[in-house]
Amino acid sequence: MNKFKKMLFLASIFSVSVFSQQKENNSGVFHVKNPDYSLSPYTGMTKKHWKDAALYLLEGAFSYVHTLDDPMKFPKQPGKSYPQDEGRVPTEKLEGLSRTLFIASPLLKENPDLVINNIKVAEYYRHQFSKLIDPNSPSYIVPRAKNGGPSQNLVEYGAITISLMTNPEVLWKPLPQDQKDALAKSMLSYGDGPTVPSNWKFFNIFVLSFFKDQGYAVNEKLLEEYLQKSLNDYRGEGWYNDNPAYDYYSMWGYQLYGALWSEYFGNKYYPEYAAKFRSNFKDMNSNYPLMFSRNGEMIMFGRSISYRIATIAALPFMGLEKDPAVNNGWLRRISSGVLKQFLEHPDFMKDNVPTLGFYGAFEPAVQVYSCRGSVYWMGKAFLGLLLPDDNPFWTAKENEGDWETKFKKDQVYNNFQKGSGILITDYPDIGASEVRAWCHEKKKDDWQGFRSTENYNRLSYNSAFLWQADGVNGEVAMNYVFKNAKQEWEPLRLYTFKRFEDGIYYRDAVLETNDKIKMSLADIPLPNGILRIDKNNSTEAVSMRLGHYALPKFDKEITTVTKKVNGKVVTIIDNGKYQLAMIPLSGWSTAETVTAKGLHPESEISKVIDVAANFNPENKESIYSTVMLWKKSGEKWNKNELAPVKSLEQKEGRVIIEFSNGLKKSVDFDKK
Repeated sequence: MNKFKKMLFLASIFSVSVFSQQKENNSGVFHVKNPDYSLSPYTGMTKKHWKDAALYLLEGAFSYVHTLDDPMKFPKQPGKSYPQDEGRVPTEKLEGLSRTLFIASPLLKENPDLVINNIKVAEYYRHQFSKLIDPNSPSYIVPRAKNGGPSQNLVEYGAITISLMTNPEVLWKPLPQDQKDALAKSMLSYGDGPTVPSNWKFFNIFVLSFFKDQGYAVNEKLLEEYLQKSLNDYRGEGWYNDNPAYDYYSMWGYQLYGALWSEYFGNKYYPEYAAKFRSNFKDMNSNYPLMFSRNGEMIMFGRSISYRIATIAALPFMGLEKDPAVNNGWLRRISSGVLKQFLEHPDFMKDNVPTLGFYGAFEPAVQVYSCRGSVYWMGKAFLGLLLPDDNPFWTAKENEGDWETKFKKDQVYNNFQKGSGILITDYPDIGASEVRAWCHEKKKDDWQGFRSTENYNRLSYNSAFLWQADGVNGEVAMNYVFKNAKQEWEPLRLYTFKRFEDGIYYRDAVLETNDKIKMSLADIPLPNGILRIDKNNSTEAVSMRLGHYALPKFDKEITTVTKKVNGKVVTIIDNGKYQLAMIPLSGWSTAETVTAKGLHPESEISKVIDVAANFNPENKESIYSTVMLWKKSGEKWNKNELAPVKSLEQKEGRVIIEFSNGLKKSVDFDKK
């Protein structure tokens, strides 16, 4: 074999080897290679590893791209996700294109010649832009009609303009002028139009802003109107109202978009608006980091949860503030922790593409507006790569923030936001975070089927215990269910926040199908759990159930132990990772461990402790009190832990609680 042929032979072997390794990596889990534990002692991840993670996700997407004409279209996940018909396919392709671009654009800014799967990535996206404006292309996006309303196309065009605005050198400037003009016409048909009164306003804002910056005539009056309306959604302490919910959209929507818009456009053209967005952005630092566990795990809470790592998308941009009050090492520890939470999970990827779900596919958490490519909304997390290498977000040493400097064992820490009514609670004993927030949506009015569901209607959401869907037989976790007139178990979903006082979170709730079924709720977070003091104000008899958090089954069977402590029945379940204990104190008739199938996002089989009772308004007993506790598996319970309440006394309309440690609290449902 001559020298030239030998070189070709070796090159072919190397190419096959690289492709095989790439294929193996895309079908497997992400691993941090050569971790840097000096700069990042908790995760080992630096900016380099973030780039590796971005490339890992992008390589999976590009495994479906073999020519420049191939769309970013992925295998449909069975269930309610779209497309259900061919009419939605162009929008499905647009989602795949715009959202994978969130990941590609920061990589292209540093390496414009990036090649994946033998495809020049920058050329691919620019070529795909041309197909959006070609009426003969299957990917053609029909411009909005003059009287047309807002649509998913507006969202995706807004997403594309974020990438165009932050990386015009690679994505915009090389385009021929006729394509630029055609894209401007098509995108502005949506941007210069109606929107949804939520974070969607920002999609109009980005489209209008980008094309103004490029010298096109835009509707500046409408731009300012949407900017002001977005600022009007602010409720303080970093939280925007997404009409009507508070959830991660407040952060990966309003806060991220406000920071990006200000940095890349607003500071230059609209400094007053930019100053307001930046002020609101700084407020986020006081509480949002507390919504993540000590290990940097996010809480499964709210709709579009399959976007997962987008929850941390705003955090890197705190590094732009040059504010000594910002602990960038903690923010990167959180952010890298969330990346690892999902990218290292074996169920996260299927068919080289992230699933619609939380870890693996989970239909109860899927919304009808999502397609398989929707998951790449998570790509916004990698917009942080736009920050230079010497930004404090990348240079600060990882630390655990308040978990190591403020929080102490055997204590519980509440952080309440008055404007939004949100309560964030942190539990140092197990390193978990918890949130209580808005839910008040009728199922009959919830045409998209998400704001009235388990995505929002749980009593609380915890980073250690993912929410379980309700079962038709009354299986319920972290909520009440009542037997309604149709003999169906109906959960609470119509909550009205009242106040947070003396460590007690007060809400009222009414059953949607029967306003005679009413509850007054009081949550009292404890160092290792929750004490519930709830009052049934119903004027009709009703069967009712209440559930603890649920535990998924892992490698071994979930065990159940029942014992009596100080005359109270204690039920404990253990799945090898965590233990949950439930102790009914008053009102409840029975307690049982319920096995559920197909209701939990982490496992096909799960268990939950439920208590049950038949309420009769003629009975004197209306107070339903319950202790819900937790521990890591393998740790022993002592008597004081399983009997945290010494006595309960109803007195002058209040419930007086004396705890075993001598502390006293008074629950007053009637106080306004």
